[in-house]
Amino acid sequence: MISWEMHKLGVEEWLVSAVMSMYTGAKTVVRTVYGNSKGFEVKVGMHQGSGLSPLSLVIVMEAISRELRVALPWELLYADDLAVIAETEEKLIKSLNEWKENVQSKGMRVIRNKTKVMIS
Repeated sequence: MISWEMHKLGVEEWLVSAVMSMYTGAKTVVRTVYGNSKGFEVKVGMHQGSGLSPLSLVIVMEAISRELRVALPWELLYADDLAVIAETEEKLIKSLNEWKENVQSKGMRVIRNKTKVMIS
């Protein structure tokens, strides 16, 4: 997924390859009070604790948001949060559903029970 977003944003191929090499064959362990688990390969998601992960998330969200942008900034991103502004409740639900489908098509999850609606 990250390589798709980087290509979409026009990142040069050498940099895409460098980033992807960090993810290819990456292994991790689970640290507990009883010690570390055996190492296992990470096949999905971003590296937990990596300095590159916040930037990777920004790249992913920017590429996804470009597909859904309208003329005015009706979608506001902050870290992994999204504010969608609409003139009617129907338009809001339509925009939220478009976001959810687009994000999920890229392998990410949307947690609906954390969704809040404010009417002004």
